[in-house]
Amino acid sequence: MIVRIMGEGQVKLDDSHFTELNKLDDELLAEMESGDGAGFRRTLGALLDAVRSLGTPLPDDALEPSELILPGPDASLEEVREMLSDDGLIPS
Repeated sequence: MIVRIMGEGQVKLDDSHFTELNKLDDELLAEMESGDGAGFRRTLGALLDAVRSLGTPLPDDALEPSELILPGPDASLEEVREMLSDDGLIPS
């Protein structure tokens, strides 16, 4: 799967990591719903770190279709709320 982190680029990620990322996405969604700003920042950072460490960055000039688009690390809770559907950032 190809994942885009806004403002950073694309990462190729094996589908076997989907479950792990989905757990972080569920935590992020719960923190957003409760308005836990500190938890949101921590979990967003953990989600992005997991994508970066588990995946392989694509070259900057690669323009592959992204299956997931994640907010950048500086995204606000409100900005991420706008990006979400009912399923969170990572569809089930």
